[in-house]
This record gives sequence, C-alpha cells and structure tokens, in this order.
Amino acid sequence: MRAVKVEYTVKPEYVETNKANIKKVMDELRTLTDTGTLYSTYIKEDGVSFVHFSIHRDEENIIPTLTAFKEFSTQLKAEGLVGDAPHALKLEMVARSFDF
Repeated sequence: MRAVKVEYTVKPEYVETNKANIKKVMDELRTLTDTGTLYSTYIKEDGVSFVHFSIHRDEENIIPTLTAFKEFSTQLKAEGLVGDAPHALKLEMVARSFDF
C-alpha cells in the first residue's frame, strides 16, 4: 500500500474552475468498481492552494489514467498554476486504522 500527496497553488480566478475539474475526476473515479483507491482533495486556508491525497491498495495508481484527470491536469498546467508545477510526494504507509 502506498500514498501520494500533491500540492500546488492556483490563480485566484481559477479556484472555481479547479474545484469543478476535481469534481469531474471524483465523479469518474466513482463510476469504476473496486479501484483500490481512496482519493480526497483539500483547499488550504489561503483559498488558492490545493492538496490532493490518494492511498492505493496496490502499487498501480489508476488516477492518472482517468480521462477526467488528464483533462484536469492539462487545463491546470495551461491556465491555472501559480509558480512551479505541482509538487508530488510519494509516501510509504506505516500503519492505518481502516481496511479497503
């Protein structure tokens, strides 16, 4: 089992677009059966910085293969980012309080 945390900041005028695109990714992920993935996204107190957190039962991360994610990522990089590209951090799980 592994986890990935991704952080980035968007332009203030892009926040609502980013939220809508994230919802599309989540909607597509929900249509799939037993992906072995827990995925959540948060916005920081500054109102423009996002944190995506995913946990994968297997080594394969299905999220980048989703059509909605490809569209989300392309538009984010073309229109929404402030500063550097999203920063991804791969994490090795030590312990958990849930099964999936």
